[in-house]
Amino acid sequence: MPSTPPPSSFASRLAGLAERHEALLARPNEVNDAWYSGCMNRYRFPVLTRDHTPLIWRYDLDEATNPYLMERMGVNSVFNPGTILIDDMVYLVCRVEGTDRKSFFAVAESSTGIDGFRFWARPLDIPPADEPETNLYDMRLVRHEDGWIYGLFAVECHDPSSTDPSAAVSQCGIARTRDLRSWERLPNLKSHAPQQRNVVLHPQFVDGCYGFYTRPQDGFVTLGRHVGIGWGTCADIRTPVLEDEFTIESVKYHTIKELKNGVGPVPIRTDQGWLHIAHGVRATVAGLRYVLYAFLCDLERPYVVTYRPGGYLMAPWDNERVGDVSNVLFCNGAVVRPNGSLLVYYASSDTRIHVASTTIDRMLDFVLNTPADGGTTSASVRERLRLIDRNVERASETGSPLLGRLVSHVRNTG
Repeated sequence: MPSTPPPSSFASRLAGLAERHEALLARPNEVNDAWYSGCMNRYRFPVLTRDHTPLIWRYDLDEATNPYLMERMGVNSVFNPGTILIDDMVYLVCRVEGTDRKSFFAVAESSTGIDGFRFWARPLDIPPADEPETNLYDMRLVRHEDGWIYGLFAVECHDPSSTDPSAAVSQCGIARTRDLRSWERLPNLKSHAPQQRNVVLHPQFVDGCYGFYTRPQDGFVTLGRHVGIGWGTCADIRTPVLEDEFTIESVKYHTIKELKNGVGPVPIRTDQGWLHIAHGVRATVAGLRYVLYAFLCDLERPYVVTYRPGGYLMAPWDNERVGDVSNVLFCNGAVVRPNGSLLVYYASSDTRIHVASTTIDRMLDFVLNTPADGGTTSASVRERLRLIDRNVERASETGSPLLGRLVSHVRNTG
C-alpha cells in the first residue's frame, strides 16, 4: 500500500508554492548593464516563464484527489507572444506549451511592460476552423484600420499524405476580436504555396485591400522553391485568398538569413517608412541559429524594401542560448508607447519571454545608418576600414584625449 502524506504536508506545500509564485510575479525587473549595444536595452530577468503560469492551471488543489500535490497538467514553456497596447496596458497573447506538447494561447498583462505581468484567469479558447488542426501557436496581433483586432497564427496538423508520424503541414489561421476575450474564427489563409508560416497582416488597407506579409514554403521546415518573405493581398478578409504572391525580402547565401527568414511583429509606421523586425535563420554545425534583424519598407508601397542594414539586431546571448530549442531568438510582438519608446518582446530558445527596450529614433538610426551587407569578405573589410579611418580623422580634428587613446594603436601600427 502506498504511504499516505502527513495531514499537514499538503497545506504547507501549497502555501509554499503560493508564496514563491507571488514573489516571482512581484519581482521587479531592471536593465542588464552587462550588455550594451547603443540601440537596445536588455533586462535582467525574463518577463514570463512557465513558472509564471497560474497554479490552478497546473495543480489539482483537492487533497483528496491529489494528496501528493503533483502537477496534473504541467507547463513546459511560455514563449513567442503577440502584443498589443490598449489604454496604456501591455497585453501579451503568449504561446503556452504544456508538457503534452500542445500549445495554447493565454493573455498576460502589465502596466509597465517590463515586469509585473499576470496571466488572465483562463486561457483563450479559440474557435476551431472547418479544417483539421492539431496545434495552434505564434500569434501576431494586429489592430487594423477596419476596427478589428486580428490574430494570425500557425495552424499545424499531421501531413495526411505521409506515413511519417512527424510529418506536418502548417497554414495561417485567422481570428478577430474587439476585446481579446471573444474571438471570431475566419477561414485559414489560402495561397498557391503548400504551406504558410509567420504571416503578418498589414495594419492599413493597401489600394483598398488587406495586405499580408507571408512566408510561403513547400515543406514544414524548408522553403523549397520559395525564397523568403512574400506579399499578397485580398479584397475581403472573410474569404482570405491570395491569388498573386511575390517575394519582397529574399534569403541570401552566407548571411544571417541564408536558410530562411520571416516577419515578426506588425510593422511600425514611422516618418521614414514601415519598420520591420524579422528573424533570420542560418545553419551551423550545432544546428539552426535564429537571430533578429530589421529592415524598412516604403510608406506608400509597403511591399518595397528601402533599407536593409547588414547583420543582426539581436542574437542569443548568455543564458538565452539554452532551452528547448537552443541558440534561438524569435520575436512576433512589439508595442510603441505614446512617448516614442519601443518595447520588443522576444523568446529565447523556445522557452521563455524577454523584453528589450529602445526608441523609434534609435531604431531608425540603426536601420538608416548601419551599412548594408556587402556580400563578401573584401567588401566587409573595406567598409570596416572606412569606419576606422573616419574615427582616426575625427580624433585628429577634435584633439580629444579620449579619442586619441582609442586610436593610438591604429596610429602606432599603421
